[in-house]
Amino acid sequence: MAVLDSPGRMPDSPALARFKKVLEFAFKHAVPGIGLPAGAALAFKLQSMWATGELQQLLVLARETTLTFDLFTLVAVCALALAAALAWHALRKPSIYLVDYIAQRPDDSWKHSRLDSEAYAENSQVFTPEAVDFQRKVLWFGGLGNETYLPPWLGNYPQTTSMEKAKLEFDLVVVKACADLLEKTGIQPAQVGILVVNCSLFCPTPSLCAHIMNHFKMPKSTITYNLGGMGCSASPIAVDLARQMLELYPDTYALVVSTENITQNMYKGTQRSMLIPNVLFRVGGAAMLMTNKRSEARRSKYRLDSVVRTTLSGDDTSYNCVMEMEDSLGNRGVKLSKELMKIAGKALKDNITSLGPRVLPMSEMLVFGANMAARKLLGMKLAPYIPDFQVAAQHICIHTGGRGVIDAIQKELGLSNDFVEPSRAALYRYGNVSSSSVWYVLAFIEHYRGVTKGDKVLQLAFGSGFKCNSAVWVANKTFKEQCYAWEGFDLEAMYDDLSTLEVKLNALLERIGRKPMASPSPTPGAKRHAVVAAADALPAAGNAVAAH
Repeated sequence: MAVLDSPGRMPDSPALARFKKVLEFAFKHAVPGIGLPAGAALAFKLQSMWATGELQQLLVLARETTLTFDLFTLVAVCALALAAALAWHALRKPSIYLVDYIAQRPDDSWKHSRLDSEAYAENSQVFTPEAVDFQRKVLWFGGLGNETYLPPWLGNYPQTTSMEKAKLEFDLVVVKACADLLEKTGIQPAQVGILVVNCSLFCPTPSLCAHIMNHFKMPKSTITYNLGGMGCSASPIAVDLARQMLELYPDTYALVVSTENITQNMYKGTQRSMLIPNVLFRVGGAAMLMTNKRSEARRSKYRLDSVVRTTLSGDDTSYNCVMEMEDSLGNRGVKLSKELMKIAGKALKDNITSLGPRVLPMSEMLVFGANMAARKLLGMKLAPYIPDFQVAAQHICIHTGGRGVIDAIQKELGLSNDFVEPSRAALYRYGNVSSSSVWYVLAFIEHYRGVTKGDKVLQLAFGSGFKCNSAVWVANKTFKEQCYAWEGFDLEAMYDDLSTLEVKLNALLERIGRKPMASPSPTPGAKRHAVVAAADALPAAGNAVAAH
């Protein structure tokens, strides 16, 4: 099977590797290594004292000793101890669990191939030939496969993009995901105390929260939040909001919904920086059931460990790098700045700097701290040490923003191909499904690999603002689950398809009378996958995908 060739994380030097192993061994075995010998020595000493009669004398002396307590003092001490115990119980934050979730698979009649996308661009009569060619190149090398999903009414000319159709898309994808989740978990709509919905571009009145409440006839006591304009990184934000609410309202369920609506958000102009979302964004949605009920701990899939949110909106360049706007002709769309990947890297660095102490093992933290001290305090010219997040989390779910996004995160964090394979597969199978993408990646992991009790799952999401948000979940149990979203998917076929894209595109270009793409010259001594090589042959498309 062909795999994407990537150096991943550079291996540690032999000395550093040995040092880290010593640290890990020390922290892992310090307690039993010291405690067991100390306990054995104490037991031996007590046995010796018993044999000589010394221990019996001490016990007799203890029984004959009488202590007189002041009754008031005794009552006061007991009252203080009870108050301290009650205060600790009241102030202690409850554990937050993810009971289950659904990454929704739209109806198969919505499947949308690369050729379908090309037909839309050519037949819409709104794009110039140059714009059509640009979208074709981005499409073929953006990492998407032939079975992503779009609403079928977008294939009509002129397109049907009414409010009615947009709500129908929401119903058939998101409301259905909620219904499937409630049925799967056996929870009644009336039991949902908190409802959080995030959808960036589609914000009707009444809200999408109200739409879901009305559909399921939820009680008036349900607390609702509708998050709009938060971009592709919004799912960890919605999870964090649900967490905060669950810490305030005991014995409650929270329904969290993450999606983006496509119907009314197709750009119909010719500006390249606004055409990329047309090609990469696809239909998707996820529904998650969270709770603080201790009775649900056993059957819940995960426990929420931490959420870290990073927002760079105070900086003008970061704020403007992903912007919904109109072009010079009044066509509405989302513009992507050339600075996007640079800003995303800054946001990621800031986020993992805060996340690291929460999830990294002590050995990684000590090496990281020593490296920083040597550079900052001693002025030593050392390369910054990048902590190995592959030892912090057993599974990593990267937002499927595009091939360039996944490539950049893999390089930045030094991840192996195995760690990013679920994200590449989700991009290939579903495309960029915005904020819900990290749940499709997690569903892939559960479906193909399974998780082990205690495994940590790191979700990394990026979006407008600019924001980088991360969530860490800890598996409550060992399981491997068949997910409908991934039934019938052929991973081998995906790699075979990606490895022959250049040949397929050239055949298509010849068939439609376009000039075939010239094969790039391989980099001397470098092992490069055909997907990367083909993208390099198209500077405009390659840069566009990477910028996205």
